[in-house]
Amino acid sequence: MNFRPALAPARSVDEYRATVAELLRPAGPRPVREVAPLAALHGLLAADVHSPLALPVFRNSAMDGYAVRAESVLVTPVSLPLSGVLAAGADALAPLPAGAAVKVMTGAPVPPGADCVIPVEDTRADGTTVTIERGRSAGEFVREAGTDVQRGDLLVAAGTRLAPRHVAALAAVGLPTVPVLAPVRAAVLTTGDELMPAGVPLRPGTIYNSNGAALAAALADNGAEVVSVAHSTDDHGEFRALLNAAVGAAEVVFTSGGVSQGDFEVVKEVLGPLGGVFGAVAVQPGGPQGYTVVDGVPVLSFPGNPVSTAVSFEVFARPVLRELAGLPPVPEQRLALRDPVRSPAGKRQYLRGALDGAGVRVVAGPGSHLVAGMARADALVEIPEAVTELPAGAVVRVWSL
Repeated sequence: MNFRPALAPARSVDEYRATVAELLRPAGPRPVREVAPLAALHGLLAADVHSPLALPVFRNSAMDGYAVRAESVLVTPVSLPLSGVLAAGADALAPLPAGAAVKVMTGAPVPPGADCVIPVEDTRADGTTVTIERGRSAGEFVREAGTDVQRGDLLVAAGTRLAPRHVAALAAVGLPTVPVLAPVRAAVLTTGDELMPAGVPLRPGTIYNSNGAALAAALADNGAEVVSVAHSTDDHGEFRALLNAAVGAAEVVFTSGGVSQGDFEVVKEVLGPLGGVFGAVAVQPGGPQGYTVVDGVPVLSFPGNPVSTAVSFEVFARPVLRELAGLPPVPEQRLALRDPVRSPAGKRQYLRGALDGAGVRVVAGPGSHLVAGMARADALVEIPEAVTELPAGAVVRVWSL
């Protein structure tokens, strides 16, 4: 028997956003975990990290060339005897004799007594002597110890979302682990007999499943850890089994599809009897919405049209997920429309737009299936419920996607 709760008046966008926030906030505050720098990529650093050593660790050559005393090359050309060769990783404890040169590779230690490096292109060598064609001043092409960072200096500040450049610095000082906030563990479960995986030829009446990839990418981009992405047909048993697995692995589960008023709404039919709340929100796209708490885990159920799923995430889930991840909120902008727009009365519409200088232009229609149009957008444009049309030049609220 289909689960068909009585229709209630549509909830407002603000009311439903607050409901979602209340459901998800118990997932915070996040615990701290120690992970290797590479595993910490995109994580939020939980504490200041101070360098345990100086960088560079020792004086080294910035060029392939010859380490000399600057006083030996005041007048050029000059020929100097070679006292050896130093590669990167060599030990350079022996001081450089006065009036001599030692061949060095980039990154090799500069021996005591040498105070500059002559690039190899400014020299001629015969194996026992080197002729310096151009002199250099003391300090040229020598990287002094500690000129990048001193031991104890702040290397990366708490609250930094770690990018590859931060991972490089953390690895360079030899830290085996760094403290990051544990991300919210999220699972994605898409539904629908009509959805096919990529690479499989489409049968009549089927389409490729974009919602799984879209939700997983959106979650990862906003600080969550995606622990699973699965797809269920409209079979109740299959959906319940996949849902149980998702609930067992995640702190929040996102489903798409199966929440409207049709005959094959598997999400609503399974979750409704478990206490799921389903109904309309006064928004376009994304009107049908639902939420359930299963074994203590919130399950947010979005409609299945691709743009509806994407907009639902942006409007309802993204703000609180970023808060839990310690990320800053997406800044609101107020920009002028480049073109006139129309909007349905009584619904808050979110149009897909492209930032255009100090304005924004709408790049896709209101249809909830226009996923390729959304790919051309980099902003979400809000049209209030009481507004049915706006002229070009009207100022609207905009958020970057």
